[in-house]
Amino acid sequence: MPQVIEWVNPGPEDIVWRYPREDIEWGAQLIVHEYEVAVFFRDGKAYDVLGPGRHTLTTANLPLLARVLSALAGFGTTPFRATVIFVSTKQFRGLFGGRTQTTELAPLMFRGSYWFRVADPRVFVMEVVGGQGRFTSSEVSEFVRGFINERMIRFLAGYDLATVFTKVEEVSFKARAFLLEEMRRIGLELIDLRFEGLDTTPEYRDRLFWLKQTGAAAYVLQMDTAKQVARELGKSPGAAVGAGVVMIPPLLAPPPAAPAPPAAPPTKACPQCGRQVPADALFCPYCGYRFQPPTKRCPNCGREVPADAAFCPYCGAKLQ
Repeated sequence: MPQVIEWVNPGPEDIVWRYPREDIEWGAQLIVHEYEVAVFFRDGKAYDVLGPGRHTLTTANLPLLARVLSALAGFGTTPFRATVIFVSTKQFRGLFGGRTQTTELAPLMFRGSYWFRVADPRVFVMEVVGGQGRFTSSEVSEFVRGFINERMIRFLAGYDLATVFTKVEEVSFKARAFLLEEMRRIGLELIDLRFEGLDTTPEYRDRLFWLKQTGAAAYVLQMDTAKQVARELGKSPGAAVGAGVVMIPPLLAPPPAAPAPPAAPPTKACPQCGRQVPADALFCPYCGYRFQPPTKRCPNCGREVPADAAFCPYCGAKLQ
């Protein structure tokens, strides 16, 4: 009776399963169900990938593995040694969450959900299953969660607190784009990612409320710096009185006003498409219309001349 290799009754959360035997017979029956693939793994490398169906294992449907075996003394021998790893191609959901610091070193706690699937089984087995030694679904899920958490910590550390809280949709969109490329390197496709909670400490929560009410971010940061300096000076009041008199007033001075934006350059409307173009444009950059100065026609030679010309530049006739 031929050897039968099959992933029987996988659970809804199962991502991978390793066939327990590494001695594989030529002529064995490999059964791959819908939304599954079977990857042959040997010596730290993923070789042939077989999709859904019933496969009789031969050198024809395992060409990459057969080529490796042919380089060894084991070509044609049965059984041969290989690890068969079944990979589910269904969509899975996971939870992420952690703690990081923003650009102003404010604490930021985050959590959310992500959805993913295995897009490149060979790369996935190479980088995660075999490369990381994660041969069970729970180990794979834990690796993916840690992978996303680590990169979210690094990604959010590039933002200030006010931006994260006031532009959640924009930050979420950029986080998805960032993680999409990161996960592609390990054979995964990020389908979606959503923040479900963002928080900070009460001190920074009060600061966010002040920023929202006044919009004076520079002034709030300036006041924080003054408070910090005052606390440090308060540790040795006798020695720091002179320094405090010099340092505190500049810190409490109102921040300089932002420079006025530069005036917009003059424009004119294109008579053909109606769009605004630079006032000195010779051609419309949108429809190609050529701007021409007013002209009149010479009554003697019939050619167009500038409207304010007193004589025709082509025949010399005096113009009225």
